[in-house]
Amino acid sequence: MRAVVIRRHGGIGRLQMAQVPIPSLGLDEALVEVKACSLNHLDIWTRRGLPGIAIPMPHVLGCDVAGVLRALGRPSAGRLAALRRVGQPVVVAPGIACGRCSACRAGRESLCGEYRILGFQVDGGYAEFVRVPARNLIPISTDRWSYAEWAAAPLVFLTAWHMLITRGRLQEGEKVLIHAAGSGIGSAAIQIAKWRRAVVLTTVGGPGKVAKARRLGADHVVNYKKQDFAREVLRITRGRGVDLVFEHIGPATWAGSLKALAKGGRLVTCGATSGREVSMDLRPFFARELSVAGCYMGSRRELDAVLSWVAKGVFKPVVDTVFPLARTRAAHRRMESRKHFGKLVLAP
Repeated sequence: MRAVVIRRHGGIGRLQMAQVPIPSLGLDEALVEVKACSLNHLDIWTRRGLPGIAIPMPHVLGCDVAGVLRALGRPSAGRLAALRRVGQPVVVAPGIACGRCSACRAGRESLCGEYRILGFQVDGGYAEFVRVPARNLIPISTDRWSYAEWAAAPLVFLTAWHMLITRGRLQEGEKVLIHAAGSGIGSAAIQIAKWRRAVVLTTVGGPGKVAKARRLGADHVVNYKKQDFAREVLRITRGRGVDLVFEHIGPATWAGSLKALAKGGRLVTCGATSGREVSMDLRPFFARELSVAGCYMGSRRELDAVLSWVAKGVFKPVVDTVFPLARTRAAHRRMESRKHFGKLVLAP
């Protein structure tokens, strides 16, 4: 089969089209024909290399897969086979947990000691076929959304739901600042926050993204390249600040995010696209009783919940551009340029 692989960490040139064997199936595994696979910033970090994390090479990137179930390995329990039928459209839950430990039994799979992410620690969806645990299959219908749109949903909607609803405890009427409306996770978060009936403030990096952010439901849009976003948030909220900051940028926005918080405000963070290390003055942090929560993906229960709303059309996957697999390098260049609004998708 065709797959885009990396054999060494580095720049976009490390992405190479190759012929590789179709994966063989083990116990409770499934083979999915990939119809679409969306990009995430994790793909870029993995391609470049993350300190202290060894990735077996050659490696296939790609966390978010939508496709067709083509084969099932031998099941350890007949129930799994009964729940899945060859030929049905599916999306793949990107988080792979052991299913046995105390965290998994408590429904907190992302805290599992064996937790892995498709396309990160194991081969992913930049290929014509991908091998996944059968329990990670989620049946879908393509009547409302295309495979490309379904591939744009799992990771970002799961993480945004976990950040806003579970960890951030966002309530009706609260004000929330969501960074980077044009990112996949930002576009998902705006929709979830508006569904929660919050007041949404968001940032964008250019005038062309303002109207798109408003169409998703944003109440206030700040162009961070022309305005100090923290100062603008305080102006909009008449000096009070927001109840919650949805943070996934890192040092480039960290200080401003804390300044934008109201007394007793919460910050939830899931990423560090601008770097790993931040600094902050602890005095206003404790004097204003601010809270910070880390977020890493989310649970299968949360994924099933948010995808049920996607299936009903309450949330819409936002797709910027669909690239053929042969143009994977172009897709990575567009993501690194930050010119996109929504998700970038590969269609093998």
